[in-house]
Amino acid sequence: MNKIDVVFLEIIKNAVNGKKTETVPELSKDEWQQLFILAEKHSLLPLFYESVYNLQQLKTLDAPFVFAAKKKVMNQVLMQTVRTSEFLSLYKKLRQNDIKAIVIKGITLRNLYPKPDHRPSSDEDVLIEKEKYPECHKILEEFGMQTAENDEVRENSYEVPYRKNGSPLYIELHKYLFPPESEAYGDLNRFFENAFARASEEKVDGNIIYTLNYTDNLFYLICHAFKHFLHSGFGIRQVCDIVTYANKYGKNIDWLWVYDNCSTINALYFAASIFKIGSKYLNFDIEKSAFSEEWQNIEVDEEAMLTDLISGGLYGASDMSRKHSSNITLDAVVAGKKGKRKANSVLLSLFPAKEKLENRYQYLKNRPYLLPLAWAERIVKYSKETRIIKNNKAADSLKIGSERVELLRKYKIIK
Repeated sequence: MNKIDVVFLEIIKNAVNGKKTETVPELSKDEWQQLFILAEKHSLLPLFYESVYNLQQLKTLDAPFVFAAKKKVMNQVLMQTVRTSEFLSLYKKLRQNDIKAIVIKGITLRNLYPKPDHRPSSDEDVLIEKEKYPECHKILEEFGMQTAENDEVRENSYEVPYRKNGSPLYIELHKYLFPPESEAYGDLNRFFENAFARASEEKVDGNIIYTLNYTDNLFYLICHAFKHFLHSGFGIRQVCDIVTYANKYGKNIDWLWVYDNCSTINALYFAASIFKIGSKYLNFDIEKSAFSEEWQNIEVDEEAMLTDLISGGLYGASDMSRKHSSNITLDAVVAGKKGKRKANSVLLSLFPAKEKLENRYQYLKNRPYLLPLAWAERIVKYSKETRIIKNNKAADSLKIGSERVELLRKYKIIK
């Protein structure tokens, strides 16, 4: 790690603990700007700014990007406050109609932080029993929520997005936690088949909401990070969420159950790296979390994971080349599940199977013989993107994808 990365992690550690950063090494204006860019890249700007704004070194900097960041933070916090209020009002409607909706991530994670609305989340994820979807759809529409998806897509999708006009509220209504059609991670749903029977209640701003129980929730957070890691990365914010959740609820978590299931999905070394990063650089407390010996005894080199996390940003979305590289890593995982070595990733990226394109090109469901047309449309679209979007080159995608496949091997996700 370089100097900027080290300082950034120290500031985030303080922020997550609700502390002001009192000292930092002497930094140039350019170095401070790099820190602010990194905070924004990981969607941690409000937490970061709250921890450093009183530093004398920053006050004397007189840099435009600091004033711009302050304005962004104020806007983000305000919007988050509005989203929280709107969501809790909607959730009351669901409860009044006897809908047992399990809240995933979002508001339940923000509640872990000293100032919840300083931990941004652009949407709220809600899991419902799939047979309840028509009723939920009606309630959301009555609340003013709208979706752009047509009836066929809504019926067949594992999640449906909803927005409210004139409001920042954005909901993803889940019938499953993971897309069942995904060959890479659709099978993760099996661990949460009894989630509704095991669900617990949590109080948020005086409102009772359903959420996953402590053990399920921690394992889900690991699985969610794992899913994004298989794509293009997941970022420091998710590490903060996981280790902070473990700190608060660790004594209620069945760590051996989490260990066994992480081992089952080849995510044991992946998860161990997250906790080691949390212990070395963030706020993970082995005693407070009741972190079990099985976990502590895992020997893992977390530095490669950390480098990937920092460079990738939130959900690995730091640039388009990296995002497009996910075709290569996902193909490698699918090949591994089938007991094969990674197939020709270039060909698979350009010409994926019909099943992988059906959601985007609906005509394939009834007319599979049009698969070559879908391939052509996809290649043309990608070619246009590479011309008009910065940091989006096919050669870079292949290079990043190949490097990240080796990272999957390093953490024993694939052979």
